[in-house]
Amino acid sequence: MTDGRIEKVRLGTDGPEVGVQGLGCMGMSFAYGPADAGESRATLERALELGITLYDTADAYGAGENERFLSPFFKAHRDEVVVATKFALSIPPDDPTKRIIRNDPPYIRQAVEASLKRLDVDVIDLYYMHRRDVAVPIEETVGTMAELVREGKVKHLGLSEVTADELRAAAAVHPIAAVQSEWSLFSRDIEAKVVPAARDLGVALVPYSPLGRGFLTGSFVNAEKDLTDGDFRRQQPRFTGENARANAALLAPVRTVAEARGVSLGQVALAWAQQRAAVHGLPVVPIPGTRKPGRVAENAAATRIVLTEEELALLEPVAAKVAGDRYPDMAFTSAGRE
Repeated sequence: MTDGRIEKVRLGTDGPEVGVQGLGCMGMSFAYGPADAGESRATLERALELGITLYDTADAYGAGENERFLSPFFKAHRDEVVVATKFALSIPPDDPTKRIIRNDPPYIRQAVEASLKRLDVDVIDLYYMHRRDVAVPIEETVGTMAELVREGKVKHLGLSEVTADELRAAAAVHPIAAVQSEWSLFSRDIEAKVVPAARDLGVALVPYSPLGRGFLTGSFVNAEKDLTDGDFRRQQPRFTGENARANAALLAPVRTVAEARGVSLGQVALAWAQQRAAVHGLPVVPIPGTRKPGRVAENAAATRIVLTEEELALLEPVAAKVAGDRYPDMAFTSAGRE
């Protein structure tokens, strides 16, 4: 590491080289309530200064608005950034709790052209299948994605929330650079099968929500009481009612470690996520989301924290005690299909 910039790692065997921490950009225009566009732009610039080069978005985030918002930043720094976006998931504007998933070849081709246009780029560096449509063979989906690589529209392929068997089937069709899934002190279901499969196949893990959608930072206790009406987290079972109260108590060991080290709760949670690379023997690039320059600097600093065995042991029981599922419908996750 030089000049305070974070270290780099390669996604997959032949994937892009990126900073060991990326930036989840969804909240800059979607899901987490009102955002300040100027502050979000400053956050993007500060992240790049810190060596954060993987920027994560999706066509579903604000029905394309997130891709449009990021476009000027990507254009200004095209040779420095790795643009990651996704297809397959749409959210009806009249019901944000619903999901429509499509993995069929005609839809994929329609989606990639739309994303290229909104992003205003010639090629997407990392293109993910956002969610799995089990009605379409994954070999067919990845086969179409592979065609996009050969056509020069996409450089590398990724998958999100796939099972170990789905990952193996996909990798048999075309190399997969990264698997994105929720992975944090509160969500560890992928460790049973998906992580070992990724390690065996030479695939990197890109954990989303490594801060438990902000819950692990202590920034809110009950989503229904503490967050605005349009906030997506009000729909997630573990952040409401009795679940929220039970889960807030689970922050005690995180707080203990943070206070002893003189760091934030979020930095402890991110350090734990970053350390999964050494624990499981594969590249791990968490993508915490933030809209504040100061917070992105705090998050990047967590890459320099190495938790001790004693601290890891204190944090180990947390996930098993979490009350409530990650989503109202877990069929959209790998855990719901394993």
